[in-house]
Amino acid sequence: MLSTGALRAHLLAARLAGPVATSREESLRSYRLFAMRDPRVTLGLDPEWGWGEGDLLRLMADKCGVSADPTHVSGPDVIDPERTLAGLDALAERLRAAAGRRVPVLLGTGHPHRLLGFYAALADALSAAGCLVLTPAQGRCVDITTRFGVRTYNLDYVRGVALVREPGAREPGSETGAHTHSPLPVRAALDGAAAAGGVLPELVIGDHGWVCGAGQLGIEAVGLADTDDPALFVGEAEGRVSVAVPLDDAVRSDYYRPLTRYVLNRACLSQ
Repeated sequence: MLSTGALRAHLLAARLAGPVATSREESLRSYRLFAMRDPRVTLGLDPEWGWGEGDLLRLMADKCGVSADPTHVSGPDVIDPERTLAGLDALAERLRAAAGRRVPVLLGTGHPHRLLGFYAALADALSAAGCLVLTPAQGRCVDITTRFGVRTYNLDYVRGVALVREPGAREPGSETGAHTHSPLPVRAALDGAAAAGGVLPELVIGDHGWVCGAGQLGIEAVGLADTDDPALFVGEAEGRVSVAVPLDDAVRSDYYRPLTRYVLNRACLSQ
């Protein structure tokens, strides 16, 4: 089993925590936009509380370990590795509980190039433990507003993990997809499951709009979030996201493998 000390060292060496690639400017911009309720950063969450920029900075300092100094406005942002470790432990506990009850689960990512392998390993382990890994509404079209205007994507599943891709960009099932923050894909998946009279998930695992969109609808949701993704941490603070793990969500995909091993071992799901 990977020790906590070894994982902490890996988090820092891979820049998953410590000084990360996400800039302070990016994070502060996200906090400003969230305070304005900009849907590009609320990710499907409708906050119950009034969150100003100062409130968000204090929250992110508490949840992630970023600097709470509002005059610190440039340079790389920082994630406290101890908070990442605590988040991974909490994630493992939720997976262990889900596996123990054999609940249906839905996994989805807006970072397929980076995080598909991480989620796919969780899907495999949960399936082996008796959980039904759901794949509803495969192929459904989802219209998502981007900086280039509204674009149509198709919902697809790779190794049990949902993602979206541009029509014709790749064959269904290929391990590439589009980067998105939108909650519309999870809404489409849940709507497809309900319309077909199928099983709905009791746990959603993912990032971005997959977590916030599910949490907003009252489904337990857990996932990963960077310092410029305040919505997941607001959702956690307000009780609609069970676990938000702070880490850089856009490093090399193989850098997440030690995290996978650690989480599955902690959850007693290693195969």
